Amino acid sequence: MSVAKTRQAKGRIVQKCDVAIVGGGIVGLATAYQLLLKSPQLSVVVLEKEPEVAFHQTGHNSGVLHSGIYYRPDSLRAKNCRAGKLAMQEFCEQEDIPFELCGKVIVAVDKIEEERLKGIYERGQANGVECEIISQSRLNEIEPHTAGIAAIHVPETGIVDYKVVAQRLAKKIREAGSNVWLNAEVTEIRREPDKVIVVSKQGELKCSYLVTCGGLWADRVIEMSGEKAEAPIVPFRGEFFELKPEAEYLCRGLIYPVPDPSFPFLGVHFTKIISGGVECGPNAVLAFARDGYKKTTLNLRDLSNSLAHPGFLKLAASNWQTGIGEMWRSWNKHAFVKALQRLVPDIRSEHLIAAPSGVRAQAVGRDGKLLDDFVFQESERIVHVGNAPSPAATAALNIGKLIVERLNVRGV
Repeated sequence: MSVAKTRQAKGRIVQKCDVAIVGGGIVGLATAYQLLLKSPQLSVVVLEKEPEVAFHQTGHNSGVLHSGIYYRPDSLRAKNCRAGKLAMQEFCEQEDIPFELCGKVIVAVDKIEEERLKGIYERGQANGVECEIISQSRLNEIEPHTAGIAAIHVPETGIVDYKVVAQRLAKKIREAGSNVWLNAEVTEIRREPDKVIVVSKQGELKCSYLVTCGGLWADRVIEMSGEKAEAPIVPFRGEFFELKPEAEYLCRGLIYPVPDPSFPFLGVHFTKIISGGVECGPNAVLAFARDGYKKTTLNLRDLSNSLAHPGFLKLAASNWQTGIGEMWRSWNKHAFVKALQRLVPDIRSEHLIAAPSGVRAQAVGRDGKLLDDFVFQESERIVHVGNAPSPAATAALNIGKLIVERLNVRGV
């Protein structure tokens, strides 16, 4: 169904649709796709502020098909990851998109970490993940260059290119008769009794219902609609290296550390890439802009928002030593290599070349704690995705289905 158009008195073209979706990342596109699968008669418009879909987090993703082993069994992350991973694999098979279940090892390098493996394994079992605790000899068969004394093996973990998935979703949306607007940054959201007005740089939409999946700008889009964001966003840049081809033998699949419970980020790891190569990282440092993929990128509004956020200040105060270490690794390749050598001792500086960085939309509560689950804010005609942490890409198709269910309650 095409989007209807009406001409306003001032000469502007105002278009009408049933549902507008702000955000052309994988979550927004998956929501539109699921909505049209269920109700193909609807008109849907996805608005993306960049010149192409998957421009930010989706397009800077490591491409891991997560198993859900780390997440609290009762959390939305755990529930959506398991169902979403299967849905993503099925979609890739249907659309002939390459993916590989290459497997993953979570490596303990000392007795303290070996003890922590038990808790991770128990979560994996509770979440229905195919996994097992393996000995050093079995680990050496799977990943012979690791320094581990034990590990959890997760054979069902995989890799895919989420940018390719997002592009295919956009294609399917257009083929269904709906639209994806590019260069359509939203500048205003107005509520009326029976509709929502969305003003963008590509035109104005009158929609019956609105979904926002703003990612790095999620909190600002929510506030644009007149609500207070429950999950203020602080951007963290993740910096990576790639293994040179002659060093790729050092990693066969995915090599992850045992998470440190005192540190809010996972730590550096090794990730096989579906298009070829192996990625190493990331470290995590405060980004000075929400699109701050380079160290030198600065947006004063973004930086001042982060520094004025009481939650970030509390987070920084409680993790300042680790934060200094992350910043040091950001500027010192030798320090980065040393962190990688904890998992793979044979890594050398000459094995690594700089790879593109990513920026993570980290929701930080006002108490200084990271918000580690999905956050939805809902009103009569609007569903906001306020926080979509990893494994949002893996789980995108199931998150989209969940949002469709929430829209159904509102009569869509």
